Amino acid sequence: MATADYKLFTPLTLGNDFVLKNRVVFSPLTRARSNPKTRAPTDLNTLYYEQCAGAGLIVTEATAISEQGFGWFGAPALYTQEHADGWKKVVDAVHAKGGKIVLQLWHMGRQSHSLSLIEVY
Repeated sequence: MATADYKLFTPLTLGNDFVLKNRVVFSPLTRARSNPKTRAPTDLNTLYYEQCAGAGLIVTEATAISEQGFGWFGAPALYTQEHADGWKKVVDAVHAKGGKIVLQLWHMGRQSHSLSLIEVY
């Protein structure tokens, strides 16, 4: 059997119209490549996720939803327009390669650092 014939590499429809080009799901990996001052995704984030777009679905790394929700340096965020603009570049790059992407929303809760990590670093 040729690799292309494996069910793993066939499309999958979820719901009525959410079609994945294959059944490979790229799970979240912490990359710590976001802008250290603004926490916005950078061109390096865009390139990284674009390179992963061969998977049917990408789940992004943990992405903070507030200033108080960070647990480590370099983690991305999504709570300002700059963050949204950075993520739009990522999404557009993945879609251009035929991939789908979902954002993992995240808050560290009690494990968050008591200071803003921007102040710490």
